[in-house]
Amino acid sequence: FFLKLFKMKLVKFLQKLTKEQVTIELKNGTVIQGTVVGVDATMNCHLRKAKVTLRGKTPKSFAILSVRGSTMRAWLLPESLNLDALLVDTDIEKYTKPEITPQQQSQQAMRARGRGRGRGRR
Repeated sequence: FFLKLFKMKLVKFLQKLTKEQVTIELKNGTVIQGTVVGVDATMNCHLRKAKVTLRGKTPKSFAILSVRGSTMRAWLLPESLNLDALLVDTDIEKYTKPEITPQQQSQQAMRARGRGRGRGRR
């Protein structure tokens, strides 16, 4: 029995943080606190009940706020968050190759190779 260790992508981890209260620091020094509604593949974060504090300014509240993924510097997670449970990757099936029968192997070998269809022969 050999156990393979798989690395979880950061985006997959952040997508598991839905309904969690987080603090996000942006590259320009702005701090955003809110409840995560969702995170998409480009790490854009959608927050509910967000409070935005610009550097040296008074905080402003928003019902719904979306933050571009490339502007984020850090995510501050709550202390009560169970990281061990969130870091377990449940999509192990996508890392393993499916078993191929000998019949499928022969079909793959017979498949045409090359670029496009043939141009005909003269």
